[in-house]
Amino acid sequence: MKILQRIDRILSRIEGRLLVLFLTVMVILTFVQIVLRAFHTYGHFQWANSAMGCLDWAEPLVRLLVLWVAFLGASLLTGENKHIKIDLMSELLPTRWLPYREMILSSACVVITALMTKASWTYVHMERSFGGSLFLGMPTWIGQIILPLGFFLMLCRFLLRGLGEALQLLGGRRP
Repeated sequence: MKILQRIDRILSRIEGRLLVLFLTVMVILTFVQIVLRAFHTYGHFQWANSAMGCLDWAEPLVRLLVLWVAFLGASLLTGENKHIKIDLMSELLPTRWLPYREMILSSACVVITALMTKASWTYVHMERSFGGSLFLGMPTWIGQIILPLGFFLMLCRFLLRGLGEALQLLGGRRP
C-alpha cells in the first residue's frame, strides 16, 4: 500500500513541476508577444515587428502547451480524486457499499482510459507516418505524444486508486 502512495506522490510532483514550467513559459511568451504587438502598433517601432517575425513559433507552442497543461492537470486532479464525476450511485447506495463502488468505478475508468490510450497512440503513430511538422521543424507527433501519455497517466492513477481500494477491502479496513 505504501509503495502505491509513493508512486502516486512521485507522479504528482513531476506533473506539478511540469505544470508550473509550462504555465510559466506560456505566460512569458504570450506577454512578450503582446508587448511587441503594442510597440509595433502604437509606437510604430519596426524592430518590434521584426522581433515578432522571429517569434512566429511562439503562438503554436503556446497552443500546444495548453494541450499539455490540460492533460497533466487532468492527471493531477485524477490522482487527487477531484476529477469530473457524474456520481448518482453514492446517493443511492448505502455507505457500507461505497468502497466497492469506488473499486468498480476505478476498474471501469482503467478500461476506458486504456482504450483511449490505445486509440490516441494509434493516432500519434498515424501522424508520425504522415510526417507533418508543427514549428521550427518539430514533427507533429512529438507535440501530440501528450495524448497517449496523458491518458496513460490517468490510467495509472485510476489503477493505483483501484488497487488501493481492493487492498483496503481485502485487509478488512474501510477507507
